[in-house]
Amino acid sequence: MNQTQKRDKVLIVDDTPENLDILMAALCDRYAVVAARDGEKALSIVQGVNPPDIVLLDVMMPGMDGYQVCERMQADPATREIPVIFLTALADEQNELRGLTVGAVDYVRKPISVPLVRARIRTHLNLARAQRQLAAQVMELTAAAELREDVDQIMRHDLKGPLNPVIGFTSMMRSSPDLTEKHRQYVEFIHESGLKMLEMINRSLDLFKMESGTYDYQPVAMALTAAAAQAAEDLSTLAAKKHVAIARQGQEVMVAGDQLLCYSMLANLIKNAIEASPAGAEVKIECTGDGECGEICISNSGAVPEAMRATFFEKYSTAGKKGGTGLGTYSARLIAATMAGEIKMESSDADGTRITVRLPAAEFSLD
Repeated sequence: MNQTQKRDKVLIVDDTPENLDILMAALCDRYAVVAARDGEKALSIVQGVNPPDIVLLDVMMPGMDGYQVCERMQADPATREIPVIFLTALADEQNELRGLTVGAVDYVRKPISVPLVRARIRTHLNLARAQRQLAAQVMELTAAAELREDVDQIMRHDLKGPLNPVIGFTSMMRSSPDLTEKHRQYVEFIHESGLKMLEMINRSLDLFKMESGTYDYQPVAMALTAAAAQAAEDLSTLAAKKHVAIARQGQEVMVAGDQLLCYSMLANLIKNAIEASPAGAEVKIECTGDGECGEICISNSGAVPEAMRATFFEKYSTAGKKGGTGLGTYSARLIAATMAGEIKMESSDADGTRITVRLPAAEFSLD
């Protein structure tokens, strides 16, 4: 053993001097060993400034027996994580069960086998070390998650303030007759970039909450067709630039959902369909319902690259799209799942791409 490495500390508690001598001789070359001959002394050691890493505890002792010592250790938050191995001559199942019930991690029966004691000590020290490491990792992950949420909230609050005048003033400037065409293009680019950044800020915390299952989902009865119409209207400028037509058809369908989430999901899917369509093509949006679910299908003649069809809805999955983050379809899948719905994609070079979203009908979810 490396002499600079801190030795694990073993406390042996036994009222029989011969047992103490045997165990101390067997363990002193590997561990820092201390001994106690009664329960009161054992408790003073485990509750001291330098507690042991593991306790070998005799069950039958005068005064405070091993069960009582173990119960006292379990009742104290400072000592309950110290593993206890009972040393006992009692071989019946009832006593063994009692020992495990009060908090012991293992049993070693007398007469003591030194190799067995060494093996049990090594095993339980390793388990205790692994549990401490796991607890520390859980605390780090929890702290990281809390920090991430704090950062997202700061982003939403602090970044949205400066963005408001950027979006507002560029919106007014776009209609100014004093701008040259070149300057108008610059203003349009700044305006669209501001809107994109605002969308990313608004989406970031909601995505995190949906990923972690903490999103406060409050469904309302909403018109799926109207949400699709609004998303399509807001993307009409993009469609015109791409020379892509948007065709809507189907019946009015009422579903249980979140207005903002549903709009965000449909806007992402329709935008993707427009961008994937060749010039002169058409994006079709069709709503149907069967009484239990509302269904919306968004199709276009462009095909998803074969290499990414299996990962289409995965995080950061994107291909050949300038400025793409790979979060659009991923967030659409999260939103559909959050609203107790489902989403699927079918794509081929011959038939193009068809995305279908099914959401619960309002009357089946809002009783």
